[in-house]
Amino acid sequence: MRLARAMLIWTGLAFAIIVPLTFAATSEYLAWRDPVYIVAGFAGVVALCLALVQPLLARGWLPGLSLLPGRRAHRAVGPVLVAAVVIHVVGLWITSPPDIVDALLLRSPTPFSVFGVAAMWALFASALLAAFRRRLSLRAWRIGHTGLVIVVVLGGAVHAMLIEGTMETTSKAMLCGLAIVATAAAVATSWLRATRWVLGKK
Repeated sequence: MRLARAMLIWTGLAFAIIVPLTFAATSEYLAWRDPVYIVAGFAGVVALCLALVQPLLARGWLPGLSLLPGRRAHRAVGPVLVAAVVIHVVGLWITSPPDIVDALLLRSPTPFSVFGVAAMWALFASALLAAFRRRLSLRAWRIGHTGLVIVVVLGGAVHAMLIEGTMETTSKAMLCGLAIVATAAAVATSWLRATRWVLGKK
């Protein structure tokens, strides 16, 4: 029973990631695009996939990766997520510098740019916070990291949904929805656990 459950979870996760990647790889939008643009676009898709994986790792919800190993993997995947976003932004800047400059200065006419930039800066801030985690109190770390992660996931999901590009709409919506649900569940269980621990000490 346990093996069947583990296989079901891993199969579901693989399906949620592979399907959007496959649709993006076969998109007609890529037919006349430069290689740099294609790499940048795929880096964005990978970042979205990692946004789904990260809360599952952090809470130890993936079979074979209990809480401590899962959190180690979560910390290892964090820099990969940051790198994917950097590649996404740098690649788009190479292909169209004015668009990226307008987006970073929040003067782009496209609404999705604002959400993407917000998610990007929140991700960078979260990575910086993680680098100085040992200098922070547990409460400060939890509030700061949780708040930033919520901005990253929600901003990234809205950013992706507003773009009509290489990602197929249904699979994209599925991936974004799962990332939001997984993040919300991880945040809720973390806060409930912390609340019970505090109440238990009183």
